[in-house]
Amino acid sequence: MSRTARLAVAAVCAAAVALVIAMVAGGAATPRIIPGLPDEGVITRWMLPLSKLTMDGAGLVTVGLLVMSVAFLPSDKGLLGKPAQEYVKAASWTALVWAVAGASTLVFSLSETLGMPVGDVLGGNELTSYASQVPQGIALTLVVLFAVAVALFARGAITVGAAAGLLLFALATLLPPALTGHSSSAPNHSLATTSVAFHVVLLALWVGGLGVLCVHAYRGGERLDVAAERFSRMALWCFVGVGLSGVASVLARLASVEALFTSSYGLMILAKTAAFAALGVFGWWHRRRTVPALSAGQAGAFQRLALGEIMLMAATVGLAVALARTAPPEIRGPIDRAYELLGYLVPPPISVGNLVTLWWFDLFFAVVAAALAGLYAAGVVRLARRGDSWPVGRTASWFLGVVVLVIATQSGVAKYAPVLFSVHMAEHMVLAMLVPILLVLGAPVTLALRALRPAVRRGDRGPREWVTVLLHSRYVRFVAHPAIATAIFIVSTYALYFTPLFAAAMKEHLGHIAMTVHFLVSGCLFFWVIIGVDPGPHRLPHVGRLLLLFITMPFHAFFGIALMNMSTVIASDWYAQLGRTWGASSVSDQQTGGAIAWGFGEIPTLIVVIALALQWWRADDRMARRADRRAEERAAKVGGTGDAELDAYNDYLAKLNRRDTAQ
Repeated sequence: MSRTARLAVAAVCAAAVALVIAMVAGGAATPRIIPGLPDEGVITRWMLPLSKLTMDGAGLVTVGLLVMSVAFLPSDKGLLGKPAQEYVKAASWTALVWAVAGASTLVFSLSETLGMPVGDVLGGNELTSYASQVPQGIALTLVVLFAVAVALFARGAITVGAAAGLLLFALATLLPPALTGHSSSAPNHSLATTSVAFHVVLLALWVGGLGVLCVHAYRGGERLDVAAERFSRMALWCFVGVGLSGVASVLARLASVEALFTSSYGLMILAKTAAFAALGVFGWWHRRRTVPALSAGQAGAFQRLALGEIMLMAATVGLAVALARTAPPEIRGPIDRAYELLGYLVPPPISVGNLVTLWWFDLFFAVVAAALAGLYAAGVVRLARRGDSWPVGRTASWFLGVVVLVIATQSGVAKYAPVLFSVHMAEHMVLAMLVPILLVLGAPVTLALRALRPAVRRGDRGPREWVTVLLHSRYVRFVAHPAIATAIFIVSTYALYFTPLFAAAMKEHLGHIAMTVHFLVSGCLFFWVIIGVDPGPHRLPHVGRLLLLFITMPFHAFFGIALMNMSTVIASDWYAQLGRTWGASSVSDQQTGGAIAWGFGEIPTLIVVIALALQWWRADDRMARRADRRAEERAAKVGGTGDAELDAYNDYLAKLNRRDTAQ
């Protein structure tokens, strides 16, 4: 047996042992069986967690193989190197194992849900119904389908772009089971859902990346020093993100600190926290000792330390599976339908004071705002340290946009938006028409291209090269076309509110996030075409931009008028379940929202017209100065003043003078 195979077997054994110990300690292995009640049997009791462990492990390895080929190993002008292609092909096999394990988990999950032995659930229609109607069954079905898709497409992927697309798809495949577990039933399900999504994605990149890096080291793979150094940088951010998302997840599931020490669920969290801290020590030692040793050609130091780290990570994965099998302590909240839907009671009657003081923490948009502010500040600081300047106006515009984004998604506006359609519409208008203007005027792409360093190895893709590739990709060329960007900006608004999409988005936290992200992204795309400072694939003349703006804005006014004239409530079931007892009726509030949509467009239009006028004036000024420089250069070569008309007049006078002299 090769050293790589021995490493894989050791990791599997460590994960299995940790799973068994945690299940026995947490009581999941020996539940109390009440005579007369359904019992799934011993086979399901043990095979379900083992199947889930296999499914999660195969998913982590698939992600690790893809991230190794995309981010850690150098590429050559967009093509994967030979080792990277081998890892992508290996990902096709691990994805197939992922799909098979997902199907096995689906069957055993149904057995547990029905309380029937696994043999009794295979012959009926229950499996089809479970896979297509129950959220947990639908999630596992998606895993099977998506994993099969990754397995098929990975067979022919030879470019970095294709492998990166598969990596994103694989990360998305990890999410459905996690988002339909304990997080979906937590009282603060918005915080629980978002935190577990961040936790799963970051943990997959970290654990999967390290596992494949260890395999690469034991195989004596090429450019181990480069791969280890790149992994070390990524692992630091993953460590921070996993820690913060884990804390948020605990806050969403446990009612008190005492529950950490008085419940099986809390004790498992403490054990997982200890393993996480140990992994942090390993990571620190990697950055301090083994990465410099690898640069000096000492691969053995990395292999010895990585072996212990991968064993600990495998045990942590087994512990996480057992934790998912253990019910968290019950949190007794108020018996209220609005509390179940929102995660909080219906707030008091709306007022300016309540909008200012009743803040609601949204983890997803808090992370987005922190990332936008932090990355932009890092770029400005890097330029300043290099001695380059960056316009203060762009910086001020960007950070003002981030501040407005935080207010719209974290303040009382966010707390009242699910309850009042009028507040939701105000939030929509701000996120789609005000925040994008401020962000676009900040020129983030130009800043990134100036601040990011080119890849060390010629032909490889670092962050700067990825920005350039995305900017020139066919997808960006398509969506950034003025006609397409305008259609997305206009049509999506009508499609959302005048179809069942809005009601569906309000009922699910992930749907609400997707809706809000769409507001922001579609607005940024449209205003990039109109007043974008960053380079783009399609550049309209200033007259065309102004005309496009004036053609688009009336559609928002028509949308507002349509809402004001409606007598039926959009998403009426949603608002009826909240049971709001104060304020205007739902119809009247909806009409107020229409008035906001109708009148709000004037503010962004004025800002855009002013920005466009300034850009137009500056462009003409630059053209005039450029023409003057060219004229001066021509004059310096042939003599003259550089003014064609003045030079012609001087030549005419010179001819007259020569004729008079000759006479």
